[in-house]
Amino acid sequence: MKTYLNIALGVLIGLLAAGLIWLAASQPRGEAVTLLPSPTTRSVTVYISGAVATPGVYILPEGSRVDDVILLAGGFLPNAEQEGVNLAAMLQDGQQLDVPVRSAATHVSDGRININTATVEELGTLPGIGPTIAQNIVNYLLENGPFQFIQDIQNVSGIGPATYDEIKDLIMVGP
Repeated sequence: MKTYLNIALGVLIGLLAAGLIWLAASQPRGEAVTLLPSPTTRSVTVYISGAVATPGVYILPEGSRVDDVILLAGGFLPNAEQEGVNLAAMLQDGQQLDVPVRSAATHVSDGRININTATVEELGTLPGIGPTIAQNIVNYLLENGPFQFIQDIQNVSGIGPATYDEIKDLIMVGP
């Protein structure tokens, strides 16, 4: 009986081995799959400075334009000389882009500061206006556009009636 079991087991192992050899030797079915290398996106690194909200180094996809990096940098400040910037120009790796600032003559007139075009530094010279509130004014302008009247500066966080009374004779909104 043991002999029959050994013979049966040997035949079974032989059939399995023959099946494996037949599978390995048979031709593949279907079409071969070709794997493509994963696409690598190229980038450009650009330094932007000057009259933008957040100057610094930015990494953008290759083919980006000046407008793209200005948007990443938070947009133009109110005192930016936008007319001199070609927004459609292609960026190049390692490029430095300096957004010019309007001349100081447009910010100060008769000793008064134009709150629509002044820099953070100029706004900081006003009594009761420190660097934080000056930045709040610039951020307000970026989000809401220029002030129509000097009283509108009270809409900026940190500027109440007392501060407004201190600066109202030192500021303007016109040209």
